[in-house]
Amino acid sequence: MDSRPLRKLGFLTIGLFDENDPAAGHEATLELIRLGEDLGFDSAWLRHRHLQFGISSPVAVLGAASQRTSHIELGTAVTPLGWENPLRLAEDLATLDVLSGGRINPGISVGPPMRWDDVKDVLYPDTAEAEDFTYRRVERLLSFVRGEQVTDFRGRVGFEDFADRVQPHSPGLGARMWYGGASLRSARWAGEHRMNFLTSSVVRAEESDDFAQIQLSHIRAFRAAHPDGDRARVSQGLVVIPTDSASPEQVNRYREYAATRLPRTTTPQGPARMMFAPDIVGPSAEIAERLHAQAAFREVDEVAFALPFTFRPDDYIQILTDMAQTLGPALGR
Repeated sequence: MDSRPLRKLGFLTIGLFDENDPAAGHEATLELIRLGEDLGFDSAWLRHRHLQFGISSPVAVLGAASQRTSHIELGTAVTPLGWENPLRLAEDLATLDVLSGGRINPGISVGPPMRWDDVKDVLYPDTAEAEDFTYRRVERLLSFVRGEQVTDFRGRVGFEDFADRVQPHSPGLGARMWYGGASLRSARWAGEHRMNFLTSSVVRAEESDDFAQIQLSHIRAFRAAHPDGDRARVSQGLVVIPTDSASPEQVNRYREYAATRLPRTTTPQGPARMMFAPDIVGPSAEIAERLHAQAAFREVDEVAFALPFTFRPDDYIQILTDMAQTLGPALGR
């Protein structure tokens, strides 16, 4: 079976920074997004991190990025909704979308926040036991973003006007909401709720121990449940590291990085049986061949390749340049 022609080439970064000099790391992330636009990438995505040394406020960073760029799409992959108030997040996302000229692609997921027992008393000191971390939290966000009624009142009080839906309202944003899922249930749910689907280098081994086959089943379950069927948008986010213009020192370091992460890819990990895809390191022609051999990759036409989290700024420049100039064309874009 032939692969779908690659239509959108994107990249994902954690936005790593030094605890003692956070401004430099945030600035480097903004410059990386600007470079991505200059190189011709279709999208740049930020991963959300809390109480760590990666971007904790993608909305703020993407707001800044929207003013330094003109056409690259900007997304989150993903924002864990358990940390967010859906109404307030809807306002922030709509504002960001207006400021960017309609370029925002919010990716979200649900479930209790990571390290819940450590953070619940500071995150939700009075309501931790009552918080709803089910899909209902996503449904609330979707309804707010899509412009559904929020309150029963619309009108004027004194000199102030009040709306009955989230303001500002950005009409196209609702169609650009993504769900980051790792299970069949999540894939089906995202399709049923007319979202787009982000599938990454981590999936849950429910029916198989073969990563590509698991991911393929998620893509097909999502599209089977989505009103748009085979036209429903899916983006794949594997870790790929092209080495076409890398120095010998960089190549060695990249391969050592991938080798340390390889053992976790051989069998399902932990009680949740999470499966990890191997990082793909090598010349673009080799990466393209390996991707085309994957059943899941052959059914997507959008990618957001994840950058390794701990590399140096010059590494990211080399990797992005090779992705845009060599790997993208090798994948048919």
